Amino acid sequence: MRLLPLSLGLALVSSVFAEDKPFAIQIVDEATGRGVPLVELEAMDNQFYITDSAGRVAFHEPGQMNIPVWFSMRSHGYEFPADGLGMTGQRYTTLPGGQAVLKVKRLNIAERLCRLTGQGIYRDSVLLGGKVPLAEPLTNGGVVGQDSVQSVVYRGHIFWLWGDTMRMSYPLGNFRTTCAWSDLPEKGGLPAEQGVNYHYFTDKDGFAKEMCPLERKEGVVWLFGLAVVKDDAGAEKLIAHYARRGGLEKLFEHGVAVFNDEKEIFESAATLPLGEKWRYPRGRVTLVQEGGTDYLYYGDAGPSVRVRARLSDVCDPAQYEAWTYLSTAGPRRRADGSLDYAWRKDVPPVESPAEAKLVQRRLIKPEECRLMPEDVATHQRITLHEGSVYWNAYRQRWVLIAVQYGGKASFLGEVWYSEATAPVGPFLHAVKIVTHDRYSFYNPSQHPFFDEDGGRRIYFEGTYASTFSGRKERTPHYDYNQILYRLDLSDPRLKPAQQ
Repeated sequence: MRLLPLSLGLALVSSVFAEDKPFAIQIVDEATGRGVPLVELEAMDNQFYITDSAGRVAFHEPGQMNIPVWFSMRSHGYEFPADGLGMTGQRYTTLPGGQAVLKVKRLNIAERLCRLTGQGIYRDSVLLGGKVPLAEPLTNGGVVGQDSVQSVVYRGHIFWLWGDTMRMSYPLGNFRTTCAWSDLPEKGGLPAEQGVNYHYFTDKDGFAKEMCPLERKEGVVWLFGLAVVKDDAGAEKLIAHYARRGGLEKLFEHGVAVFNDEKEIFESAATLPLGEKWRYPRGRVTLVQEGGTDYLYYGDAGPSVRVRARLSDVCDPAQYEAWTYLSTAGPRRRADGSLDYAWRKDVPPVESPAEAKLVQRRLIKPEECRLMPEDVATHQRITLHEGSVYWNAYRQRWVLIAVQYGGKASFLGEVWYSEATAPVGPFLHAVKIVTHDRYSFYNPSQHPFFDEDGGRRIYFEGTYASTFSGRKERTPHYDYNQILYRLDLSDPRLKPAQQ
């Protein structure tokens, strides 16, 4: 047997290892230098590659290494270079172990930062051997997909809550609420732009456990209106509205649930009549203090109902008030002709879709709308679906971030910014901050506990999903998961929304 010289043998081994290394492609935001997640690259053999949360793709295709490969590129709200024939993308010679960086122009005002939930958040960075910020960058709590986030600071940590949660081992996952906690950034948590180190509540198999089991009664269980209140003894209680349903249409049971810290589950504290439509926490809750009293404000896109932040009041429908001008006969008006807004207990609130119908019937004027702001670019009225409102110290205004109902580019994927001097508005003007091409980004939620630089930079996330979009192709890894954005409120493009 003939032996190779040691130097030649080592060279061959080194060559084999080098050939086994992927070619690294990173897409970065030209304005910030950060990697851009959710960029789709398509090679000429119709293979798709999606940048991870660091904006990286680890390309390693047999037969396609060491040769020029063309990648078509696209991403919601970003612009890519085109060649002389109008082909959008880039050609790279895919050298094993090599790398290429492409700067792209962001069209969105808000900056996409990272994916927060699901499998393979920093997949390609791990394959490339790079450093990643997450303790669990590939799989955490067995979670593959999660719907609609709720969050609140509770007992010194951030408490997180999601709806339906998918797993890798079977098409059906956890449909009775998933929860986790994480550290605040100032108390050991990651900087928000890097993601969140979630500590999921899990079962013995390591998968996210059912956090509102309700004795295994029929149906899925969804929780909304997550908030912290005090009981009669002054102790903090974590509460939410629960709904046990047979899908979107059928309601079996609903009420107020309270978190049991010892059992680490939500339990029913009060059951509400099935016919009760608005006297309970929902959406994303805003804490507002008025006259020395703490109130929970909530609604769909913006606050429209309030109740005192006490457990006994939250459980009692008689304590809820709606901010409304409605009566059984229609809109109420004052002597001067203006709408007669007041906190009322006997009539429901007016949400954005209801205002749109009142405008259609010519019962109110568009400029009288509280939650149907005017697009500053087109002067069209925006019907809002879901969102959140929080006080912002930098703008000295109440900031609304909400998704549009029936948007042109995407049915539930256009995200808008507005602000007002009161939590209930009116929110008169709006600026689009995020767009999607035939993809949903619903139930966006601000995270004021992540605010930076005195509120100049704020963070929000939403559910990125093909649901309701009409799009058949699902984005690998990202579909049905939460994506985090950052918005710089000093951006001059937001100024027209100031009121």
